[in-house]
Amino acid sequence: MDYVVLEITSHALDQHKLDGVPIEAAVMTNLTQDHLDYHKTMENYAAAKGKLFALEPRYIILNRDDEWYDYFDQFVAGEQKMTYGKHPEAEAQIQRVKLYRKGTEADVVLDHQTHLELATALPGEFNVHNMTAAVTLAYLLGVKLQDIQEGVANVEAVPGRFERAVEGVGYDVIVDYAHTPDALDKLLTAARKIAKGRVILVFGACGDRDKSKRPTMGEIAAKNTDRIFLTDEESYNEDPDQIRRMIYEGIERAHGDAKTTEIPDRRQAIERALGSAQKGDMVLITGMGHEKYRIVNGQRLPWNDSQVVREILGQEKAE
Repeated sequence: MDYVVLEITSHALDQHKLDGVPIEAAVMTNLTQDHLDYHKTMENYAAAKGKLFALEPRYIILNRDDEWYDYFDQFVAGEQKMTYGKHPEAEAQIQRVKLYRKGTEADVVLDHQTHLELATALPGEFNVHNMTAAVTLAYLLGVKLQDIQEGVANVEAVPGRFERAVEGVGYDVIVDYAHTPDALDKLLTAARKIAKGRVILVFGACGDRDKSKRPTMGEIAAKNTDRIFLTDEESYNEDPDQIRRMIYEGIERAHGDAKTTEIPDRRQAIERALGSAQKGDMVLITGMGHEKYRIVNGQRLPWNDSQVVREILGQEKAE
């Protein structure tokens, strides 16, 4: 085994769980509001992530378009630092993006001279940034350009990340893990660009986590969808009614209450959303992604959004 790719959490870094682990390369995709129930402030969150880059890995790859770029740019790489994004100074510059329902094309120029035409089965402009981060790392590690292109082309859909739950029903049903304001905004922006019809959203928020993001997510939903089904996600030990109330405050603030239906039961909410969908629409079910369980009232219950969709549409038997 030559490399191990890890998604390292801010919690693990803050709790020194990576101490002693040699880091060949560190990649920063972005820093947006999340985990503030633990870190309290974005500055503390950034400092926790920064511990990875303070280890002076051989390579550092940074998103030049991210608002926290300057903070992470302070760290020194052991050998080389490289940036990516649409910014004119990005060293892996995204120059052209073409979005499709089932994939994306992009042109990336490396070191202001090497041109790569890339195609991926992953839809959405946010995936272009993620793809370019991976391409930049591969380039620094000396992977051949042809192998990079082929690797990108061969990437299959990631479970719970813009995952198509079903095919052949006349409209798109997408399951996505988006559970932060930034992730939801990027997902809905992508949906707006590729959906032929309406964008219909089924969503809620997790209990016992950062409460401040709930109204913000409600506003984002109201501004970027045609229809909202507000429902429960994972309440853990928190009152699910209170969670929905906080989201609804944001929906009302953005004048989205007229297009919102509140259905606490998640299965019923999904069923109503599917029932309302017409040809060309896109139904987005967010928050749970690939998860196989939900924690409700302290109990761990079997659950998977994609499986529930297939059960409702008669493509899979209920367990």
